[in-house]
Amino acid sequence: MARRGKPVAKLDAVILLLEAGDPLPAHFKDHALTGSWKGFRDLHIEPDWILIYAVDQDEVILTRTGTHADLFR
Repeated sequence: MARRGKPVAKLDAVILLLEAGDPLPAHFKDHALTGSWKGFRDLHIEPDWILIYAVDQDEVILTRTGTHADLFR
């Protein structure tokens, strides 16, 4: 996403929040995914910049990041 001019510092900040294990602020619109993405969650770093991730006990697994079009074609 850095090649698209997205501020990587925002991604870094979200990763720190996820690692802390605390509930995320509502503006990230964090929610569980369904269908082929069942077991994963997504959150909005920016309105059209999404992070897909999973939490396995005390481990955060970062899966994909990109726009809606990139991730859900």
